[in-house]
This record gives sequence, structure tokens and C-alpha cells, in this order.
Amino acid sequence: MTILKGTGALLRIFIGESDQYDGIPLYEAIVIEAKRLGLAGATVLRGIMGFGATSRIHTAKILRLSEDLPVVVEIVDTEENLDKIRPFLDETVTEGLITIEDVRVLKYRHDT
Repeated sequence: MTILKGTGALLRIFIGESDQYDGIPLYEAIVIEAKRLGLAGATVLRGIMGFGATSRIHTAKILRLSEDLPVVVEIVDTEENLDKIRPFLDETVTEGLITIEDVRVLKYRHDT
């Protein structure tokens, strides 16, 4: 497991909830791969509204049901470690947006 302190990096993957890879949701496949690679941590966030390159609005409103709400996968680690997942993302993310930014890690701990 990675020990983070000080400067790290945040990788964000913006995809659709209905995106699939190998029979499972793409967001799930990304988190599983991040865990397999020993990355520090990953979180999946489900959006209630958004649009992307197609400019089509996706929303959770009752009157405008969408089957493809926005999903953001956030992974925090060092930039060097995040580079390990890039080949997997190149293969699996066929539509979406991937960003990376520097972050300052204030605390990363698990009580044992």
C-alpha cells in the first residue's frame, strides 16, 4: 500500500454510468485495476447532471430519465504510480475525459 504525504496527484476519469468493460461497469473495472496495481485509493462519484463532448445533457430528474448519468472515478497517489494505470485507461476508456492535477495530501491514514 502506498504511503502518501505531501505532494501527490489526483487522476479523474469522467465516464458514463452505462459504460462497460468485460461485462462489468467501466467504473468498477477501473477501481479493481487500481486496487490490483496497489494504488493508494479510488472513489467513484455519481453525478446527478452533466454533459460532455456530445453536448447531450444527462440528468437524474424524474421527468427526464437518463440511463447514462455521469460518473467520475477519482484516484489519488503519486504521479509516478498513477502512470501505471494509464495503459489500462487507454484501452478501456473509449469516450470520456481524463485529467490529472497536483494535490497536497494533508492526511492519509487507516487505524489498525
